Amino acid sequence: MKIEQIYTGCLAHAAYYLESNGEAAIFDPLREVEPYLQRAAKGNAKIKYVFETHFHADFVSGHLDLAKKTGAKIVFGPTAKPGYDAIVAEDNQIFKVGDYSVKVIHTPGHTMESTTYLLIDEKGNEHGIVSGDTLFIGDVGRPDLAQHVIADLTQEKLAGHLYDSLRNKIMPLSDNLIVYPNHGAGSACGKNMSKETTDTLGHQKEVNYALNPKLSKEEFIKEILTGLTTPPGYFPQNVLMNIKGYDSFDAVMQRGIQALSPRAFEAAANETNALILDTRSAQKFSEGFIPNSINIGIDGSFAPWVGALIPDVKQQILLVTEPGREEEVITRMARVGFDFCIGYLDGGFDSWENAGMEVDMIERVTADQLADLWAKDPQLLNFDVRKQSEFASEHVLDVENTPLDSINESMLRIPKDKTAYIHCAGGYRSMIFASILRARGYDNLVDVIGGYKAMKESGKFKVSDYVCPTTLL
Repeated sequence: MKIEQIYTGCLAHAAYYLESNGEAAIFDPLREVEPYLQRAAKGNAKIKYVFETHFHADFVSGHLDLAKKTGAKIVFGPTAKPGYDAIVAEDNQIFKVGDYSVKVIHTPGHTMESTTYLLIDEKGNEHGIVSGDTLFIGDVGRPDLAQHVIADLTQEKLAGHLYDSLRNKIMPLSDNLIVYPNHGAGSACGKNMSKETTDTLGHQKEVNYALNPKLSKEEFIKEILTGLTTPPGYFPQNVLMNIKGYDSFDAVMQRGIQALSPRAFEAAANETNALILDTRSAQKFSEGFIPNSINIGIDGSFAPWVGALIPDVKQQILLVTEPGREEEVITRMARVGFDFCIGYLDGGFDSWENAGMEVDMIERVTADQLADLWAKDPQLLNFDVRKQSEFASEHVLDVENTPLDSINESMLRIPKDKTAYIHCAGGYRSMIFASILRARGYDNLVDVIGGYKAMKESGKFKVSDYVCPTTLL
């Protein structure tokens, strides 16, 4: 069967391209649709359907733009209520893509409209399942997201639906089917999924805790809800965009790709409520940045952190990027619904500095330097901004956990009038944390270069015994 996984690491997202006899289908596309158009053109195929496994929370799908540009029909599973023209399929309905068949299997639980698509080849043999967020490799979709959009749902009800879907719809399927999930490790849509991005259903029945046939429904619900944390704030906003519709990606790019001189950039910042977002590396940002800008580096889990830390997807944003990476940044923001970039600093930060504009800096120290400072002052303040699950797994002793993903609560434990040293796993998140607090008037934060990894490897810090994490959220 001609099916290809198109994986995007920064979102741990998998879309799928299916092609047969001049016809193609796309499953769960990302916001920018050009790669799918190019792939179909390469195969001399016409995209007939865009299949959506559910209304996604962690990204804005490209289904509307793809349908508009190709004439393809959008397909959702039963109970979906999209605010635009789409086919709402019936359970067990069959769609033809060339000589292949795609069978709808309604599998509510992650969301109520969640659907798995069974792929059947030209000979009638069942090949695999595009499982969306119903079944991951090593995990299943968390059942607490839809309750933030639909008032009468609870995570317990959804977990019960998921149990029934897995037991009655998925587990009876053939062991030799290939599982094609929507996400891999790193996604916040599951709590402990594998780095592998495909597997056989038979192997998952053996190793996936959620497919343990001995679990009662009550035991399953308890197990599936253990280890969940509050979902990122942008998730409900992305769901509503996927349900109601959104601006075309082309319009988003046109709005954002406006080059601004340093003076024009400053004027735009003063005349609007725009947030200045600097996407350079932590090292470059620390050496000089526009006052009150925040740093979320493009070379990391950029889009999820933008979504987690900027409260409103409609927030206007002014960009500082490495020259030539502006379109990449705008694209990755649009994937998570941040459509209102209104321009970027032409020439990057160097142009700002060369124009003699005001510059701020954040101090950094190495792990060895911090060890020496701590030895001289045992009362030195040191904070770990990794996730609570990471901290519980292992951490430097006598350090307080102030997670970046709950920064509004975490900052309350950090005094403004004392020097405080902060670290994460490797230096990416700690600079985000430092930049946000700097913009809020915290002038005494010092970032530890290399983070926990460098501190542990130095051998100069006492660390806790390692405990295998039960959740990666």
